[in-house]
Amino acid sequence: MNFDHFKINLLQPTESEAFFNLIDRNRARLEDFFAGTVAKTLTLEDTKAYCLEIEERIQNKTYLPYMVIDLTTNLFVGLVDVKNIDWNVPKAELGFFIDAEYQGQGITTKAATLVIEHIIAEFKFIKLLCRASSRNNGSIAVILKSGFELEGVIRNDYRTTKGEIVDLNYYGRVF
Repeated sequence: MNFDHFKINLLQPTESEAFFNLIDRNRARLEDFFAGTVAKTLTLEDTKAYCLEIEERIQNKTYLPYMVIDLTTNLFVGLVDVKNIDWNVPKAELGFFIDAEYQGQGITTKAATLVIEHIIAEFKFIKLLCRASSRNNGSIAVILKSGFELEGVIRNDYRTTKGEIVDLNYYGRVF
């Protein structure tokens, strides 16, 4: 999948260094809401092991991490991941982030839209869900521009890595 000067591909085990660098550049921004990913990518060696784990999850279709790559620099600049997949329905949760240097340019919305189109065609999901802190205006904007509707606010639903309990907005999109 391509748009403008970006490419979107599933993460490959050989791309662990590029994945590590993306996380490392954005570690402080990601630690609260991508806590698991941040914890498993503290070093390049940790990241290599995590990428092997991810490879198995991709093969089992339990996790699908799509990397956003800037073709002018060949850097990983974002992630749109499909997680918490329930094949019984079938439905999944969509998560995403963009490198701090690329935010506010519409890249995340374009990438999320392409990934959504791809996974609906490929995997026939009938529902997608997004969760966002009620204070994360950037993510909420991407979610709404991607066609999701607010389904509700779950109070005291998530503990950040700093220990704060926060409300989460739940958004859904039915296909």
